[in-house]
Amino acid sequence: MERTEPQEPVTAADGAAPQDPPGGDPPETPEAPEAPDAPEPPDGPGAPDGPGAPEAPAAPEPPEAPDATDGKRRRPWVRRTGRVALGLVLAVLPLLAAETALRVNYRGDPADGTYTRGRDALWLGHAWVDGRKEDADVDALARRLKGTGIKDLYVHSGPLEHDGTLPKSAYPRARWLIEAVHRELPGVRVQAWLGDILAPEHPEALHLERAESRAAILRSTREVLDTGYDGVHFDLEPLHSGDGNYLKLLDALHEETESRDVPLSVAAHQIDPLPGLHSFWGALTGHPKWWSQEFFGQVARRVDQIAVMSYDTMQPLEGTYGGYVAQQTALALEVTPSSTDLLMGLPFFKENRFGHWAHAETVPAAVRGVRLGLSRTDADRTAFGVALYVDFAATEADWRAYRDGWVDEP
Repeated sequence: MERTEPQEPVTAADGAAPQDPPGGDPPETPEAPEAPDAPEPPDGPGAPDGPGAPEAPAAPEPPEAPDATDGKRRRPWVRRTGRVALGLVLAVLPLLAAETALRVNYRGDPADGTYTRGRDALWLGHAWVDGRKEDADVDALARRLKGTGIKDLYVHSGPLEHDGTLPKSAYPRARWLIEAVHRELPGVRVQAWLGDILAPEHPEALHLERAESRAAILRSTREVLDTGYDGVHFDLEPLHSGDGNYLKLLDALHEETESRDVPLSVAAHQIDPLPGLHSFWGALTGHPKWWSQEFFGQVARRVDQIAVMSYDTMQPLEGTYGGYVAQQTALALEVTPSSTDLLMGLPFFKENRFGHWAHAETVPAAVRGVRLGLSRTDADRTAFGVALYVDFAATEADWRAYRDGWVDEP
């Protein structure tokens, strides 16, 4: 927000106050000789307007104020410009320091053995369950995934209605896909990817604070699992850090999935790269974006699998993006229990906007960042992988980078 600085009053310290003339007070005007019987002048004794009265000498003019270029006084616009420049420097310096730290975080060599653990995942679009895909597409997918670490497919089967319900017409070909994947890709799980936009940022959306909405989500989950899905994956956004209603929902969902011996999986926001950044950013923009590390851990302890959406980071360079992913990997590892699969997202899509720059958020940078974070924090962890977003936007270069950097251990 722009702010107009008030102009300061000119003071003697600025060198602009009028000065007394040399020699002190100006000389007094001599009185004219008093004429006999002359009436007193109307303007009082000593008025110099009588006949023959000597003219008073003119008072000397004060010297001109020094020019702004003499180093003693600056004009208001100069002071304002200087203050604005100082403010910009103070704002930019922390940003430059943070970006430098991320770039440094991208340096070094990943530890030996920091490659796929066979627990990776792939997000698939809605076309796989609405009738647009056929057996030939499943065959092609099987060839694509052969020899990779993909264990889970998150198949978009929603979105949920804003009241938490989900019509079965949203996933009419789900059973066909599940059976085809089990046939062509033994051991690969098909999870129902469900989500919706959330209040309060979107008032006409899903309200998790309403008990009836959470109950409806639980019923919808039971229905999709009855269809034959191997698990359920939730992506609810934007989900603010510390949302206790979300934790209540996860407790209820996990009780259901655990009774069926299938995984409960969630997509997670990024963790504060600086302590409390979600609070500051939320106050500034109304969109907190990040989660606190504490809240991330609370979520991770309630699920079987948590996938960090480690893209859309606002990073301008490949090196700083990779360093950011390394930091996010380390922060997530610190609070995710060993019983929960932690997956780091890879950007298999290309966009150019304020929050995402395609030249910076690349798969090679993300993979290297993941390996660095894993190496520095818990290199031997087995419940770990990457999640590829998303199948319909992926290029051959993306798949090659995933294989070369994460799958094909030398």
